[in-house]
Amino acid sequence: MDKRFMVAVACSTLSLVSASGFALAETVGRYECSVIGAPSQEPIGDRDGHRLTNVQYSCLGVEGLLKGAVFTGSSISEWDGSQGTYLTAGGIHRASGGLAVSQLTEGKGSVVMKDGKPAGNEVSGKGVFKFASGTLAALSEKAIKFESKPIGVGRFSLEYTADSESGAVGMGRK
Repeated sequence: MDKRFMVAVACSTLSLVSASGFALAETVGRYECSVIGAPSQEPIGDRDGHRLTNVQYSCLGVEGLLKGAVFTGSSISEWDGSQGTYLTAGGIHRASGGLAVSQLTEGKGSVVMKDGKPAGNEVSGKGVFKFASGTLAALSEKAIKFESKPIGVGRFSLEYTADSESGAVGMGRK
């Protein structure tokens, strides 16, 4: 086939995909995190396994716009057995020449078992960068999705992607 024809087909396909509003999950950044101290667990008292958990953590950016950044955060979640609902979470992202503050807007989690023992939590949800300046200014007021998975004892990965329903973070695409 003619090269011009192939290029025209490829461009037309990309234009149709773009016009349809289809967007790939675009990675904003990924952190590797460590829990600071012991998580606080407060029994609610109405039934077994119903509790509030407070966790503080520190993270180092390993990918994307947040590579090299340091994130200190905390979360408070309600657990009913092995299922959790995140009530509040967020913190401060510090990068060379920039600052940002993130806030959870919704989140769900579940306990991950390994060799019959709890190995951490898998968590996913949505959030927003409420403030950003300097080298992180592109994140200001941007909606994100997040996903967290255990990577070791007291350690987890935390990945942020653009929330395509609310617009891409700092990339000018939807």
